[in-house]
Amino acid sequence: MNRRLLPRLLLTPAMATLFLWMIVPLVMTIYFSLIRYNLMQPDQTGFAGLENFEYFVTDPSFGTAVVNTLLLLGSVILITVVLGIAIALLINEPFAGRGIVRVLLISPFFVMPTVNALMWKNMMMNPIYGVLAQVWMFFGAQPVDWLTDHPLFSVIVMVSWQWLPFATLIFMTALQSMNHEQLEASRMDGANYLQQLRYLYVPHLARSVAVVVMIELIFLLSIFAEIYTTTGGGPGDASTNVTFLIFKQALLNFDAGVASAGALFAVLLANIAAVFLIRMVGKNLDK
Repeated sequence: MNRRLLPRLLLTPAMATLFLWMIVPLVMTIYFSLIRYNLMQPDQTGFAGLENFEYFVTDPSFGTAVVNTLLLLGSVILITVVLGIAIALLINEPFAGRGIVRVLLISPFFVMPTVNALMWKNMMMNPIYGVLAQVWMFFGAQPVDWLTDHPLFSVIVMVSWQWLPFATLIFMTALQSMNHEQLEASRMDGANYLQQLRYLYVPHLARSVAVVVMIELIFLLSIFAEIYTTTGGGPGDASTNVTFLIFKQALLNFDAGVASAGALFAVLLANIAAVFLIRMVGKNLDK
């Protein structure tokens, strides 16, 4: 057998799987976005051109959904990166019970999004019997109805709580490869902890930060379960993101054409955000 042909044959199953898993759904989404296809009106199907895209971007909820998506994305990434680095540095030093603490810190990441949302909705943020309400009443303050008064902030807290262990785990792993001789040399030269943090720890964690940002970016743009389970996108459109807006078009309005156009817009938004954030975080990685 030709030596050049063998590698191509070995790659064929992987390429075929990739084609069926990614390319075919993308082509179908593009196709549906260009036709008029409402499941409640199957007899009115026809070519629509860019009509679906125009309808989606002129939706009264569109602007709010985009802003909420960017706020959710930026806030969760900022919270998880900053607190993740802080917690990783805190538990990097040896102390009694460090193994148990690490396991407890990582465990929230394995909670399913729907379970996470229900836990925060019923156990933590309920204005009558929630933990936060009891704390407020203990100090003589009026409990806050978080999901009604601060819906987007509540979703940010839920998502941050679940993704913080992931960031912490990545940063803990990166700190294990830290050159301890450099740290000892810096201490001997009189460097304090803040100077070590600025010139040693943060540069060493730069690549890990880029990894956390890229992975979270992929998943946070598709946040849906937390919003659907707790706020339903409301009150009004206060906690609606692009993903939930697509859901409303697809499963509430039964308009597959507009929903497909929204999905393509989400792909475009994801690529723009990815390029911006990755360049911002990783611009000094190769220096």
